Amino acid sequence: MLIVTTNEVPGKTITEVKGLVQGSTVQTKHVGRDIGAGLKTLVGGEIQGYSDMMKDARNIAKNRMVEEAEKLGANAIVGMRFQTSQVMNAAAEVIAYGTAVRV
Repeated sequence: MLIVTTNEVPGKTITEVKGLVQGSTVQTKHVGRDIGAGLKTLVGGEIQGYSDMMKDARNIAKNRMVEEAEKLGANAIVGMRFQTSQVMNAAAEVIAYGTAVRV
């Protein structure tokens, strides 16, 4: 599956638009990670556990979006974007979305 953030695929022609596709997930870390993250805010720096969690969440959301596009018979997704939001304390939702097409 070809995925691009642009609205066109250079060197390709979009022959059919299948429609909007999206995938999402809500992820959280266990309380032990929250305590460690809270301590990290005192000294600064990257909170590796949360960085890893968000990377995993983006991959899950992207894979779910691809599954939806494949069900529609698409072989590419254009205009792909990620969006995140906090849904509760220490829980984040990641949404991947784009337009499923045939090129």
